[in-house]
Amino acid sequence: MSETILEVRDLCVRVEEAEILHGLSLSVGAGETHVIMGPNGAGKSTLGSAIMGDPRYDKTSGTISFKGEDITHESADKISKRGMFLSFQNPIEVPGITLSNFIRTARENRTGEHVRVWDFNKELKETMKVLQMDEAYASRDLNVGFSGGEKKKAEILQLLMLRPDLAILDETDSGLDVDAVRIVSEGIEEYKKTVGGALIIITHSTRILESLKVDKTHILADGRIVHEGDGSLVKTVIEDGFSRFVDEVDA
Repeated sequence: MSETILEVRDLCVRVEEAEILHGLSLSVGAGETHVIMGPNGAGKSTLGSAIMGDPRYDKTSGTISFKGEDITHESADKISKRGMFLSFQNPIEVPGITLSNFIRTARENRTGEHVRVWDFNKELKETMKVLQMDEAYASRDLNVGFSGGEKKKAEILQLLMLRPDLAILDETDSGLDVDAVRIVSEGIEEYKKTVGGALIIITHSTRILESLKVDKTHILADGRIVHEGDGSLVKTVIEDGFSRFVDEVDA
């Protein structure tokens, strides 16, 4: 059994006056791949953002531990330095800082070590080749004028360059065509192969999972995990939908 890297216990989360997560618990082992699925509004993205320390989400009770340390009320920057990564469903544009400088600064903050520019640029170019990204994007402002597909590739580029112990990928495959999903999937596979970190993949689709071994699947509904299983549960959900699992709980 893998050593536990993330432990969420009885987590309740509110956004303004509405409670979104109701006593949710989740345990992820080091190096494992977990998939979170569920109907729209189930709380999937809220879970990812709350774990990562997004201040918009008020954790009213419960605990979150990462690598044995309580991070329940830590800020996102401190959690990131500990080795956690969150890719956004809709990456924002950041004028004034290039993609290259953003990643290099993030890595220096993550490791606490100065990165030699020449070595960093060489590694960045090699990694961009894995994602079939034009090297010119490295010198462009972060996500500014990027297509949807290039924004998602830039997220996976950050994942590969920052080498986190745990990555939460929130709908990374949404809005991508078949070719872009394949390339992004190859980038995620490369992360698993070279870093061996744990993954939490929030998704509605199986396309991004085809090259990955899924250790556990969790189905969320109404802010709760209503069913869990191994990787085969993903196929069951795609074929049968979520209603049978939600109905079982309501019954």
